[in-house]
Amino acid sequence: MPPHRPDTTDRPQDAPYAGLTPEVVLDALDAVGLRGDGRLIQLNSYENRVFQVFLEDSRVVVAKFYRPARWSDAQILEEHAFAAELETHEVPLAAPWPLNVDARSLHAERLTSLGTTLASFATEAGPYRFAVTERKAGRAPEVENPEVLEWIGRFIGRIHAVGAAGRFAHRLTLSPASLGHEPRGWLLAHDIVPPDALPAWRGMVDAALERVAAAFAQAGALHTLRLHGDCHLGNILWTAAGPHFVDLDDALTGPAVQDLWMLLSGNRAERQRQLGAVLDGYEQFMDFDRRELALIEPLRTLRIVHHSAWIARRWKDPAFPIAFPWFESPVYWTEQATRLRDQLEAMDEASLIA
Repeated sequence: MPPHRPDTTDRPQDAPYAGLTPEVVLDALDAVGLRGDGRLIQLNSYENRVFQVFLEDSRVVVAKFYRPARWSDAQILEEHAFAAELETHEVPLAAPWPLNVDARSLHAERLTSLGTTLASFATEAGPYRFAVTERKAGRAPEVENPEVLEWIGRFIGRIHAVGAAGRFAHRLTLSPASLGHEPRGWLLAHDIVPPDALPAWRGMVDAALERVAAAFAQAGALHTLRLHGDCHLGNILWTAAGPHFVDLDDALTGPAVQDLWMLLSGNRAERQRQLGAVLDGYEQFMDFDRRELALIEPLRTLRIVHHSAWIARRWKDPAFPIAFPWFESPVYWTEQATRLRDQLEAMDEASLIA
């Protein structure tokens, strides 16, 4: 039978960045007084489009153009405000710069201010919202070194100490419903899963989400706070001064363990050692509720379900079939059912101890 292709006809834009040419990027920055010298490099990012831009005054900036319709203006500005708050407390990350219309620019009339740090630039293909930060370089952290993990733990503890001092009004809240049941329902409603793989996948996802809900219920009422939200090692850059995060695009409200569990890998003994090192650093700035350790595997399960829906929702963006060519195959969904079965077993195991 032919490969099963996701039905994405309800999506408003099949090619959301078709009009975002290098000229548009440079013109948008020119409209806020940041004049490029013609050199720009597109950086790795599936969700948004991110460019390193060299300016005439020898500075180098990073311009992020947000995926249309993903976040509201209020959600993006709340992310920016959190970054600025962290920067005020000397937490090392790049907070978005204020963007002011430069009346001298030939492109000033195409710019609309959406807030202090967010602007929209008009093109024939539609407006593009963007923000600008200082470029911060770095390399991947050497997580085999427990001192590096402890340092990262201290860094996350500092983020959480600031995050606990306020609340998000517009960003998402992590829950089995938001990261599990909603994407599951969307995948089924849009007939994304191939018929041959559907019974096995649906049976496993339903059983896994039932186990996730039970784990959250057993953990009880946990303290939630403002989080980075997508705290994996690919989002951490290391310098001689220590770690810093790339950005806060997935910032949300949730339990602290959401920003810790993605740092752990390997067999149980290895994860146990890594967790100990991370918490040694973390608890220098924040207390950690041990009940949250029981959510590590449930959170991993939610990420598996959410990731499949994320790819499906972006499928008509030309970058996604190139990056995930195996997504159309029924084999992918059979493998997902197997991963969810493995997660059922993992959720039955005793949680890590710290």
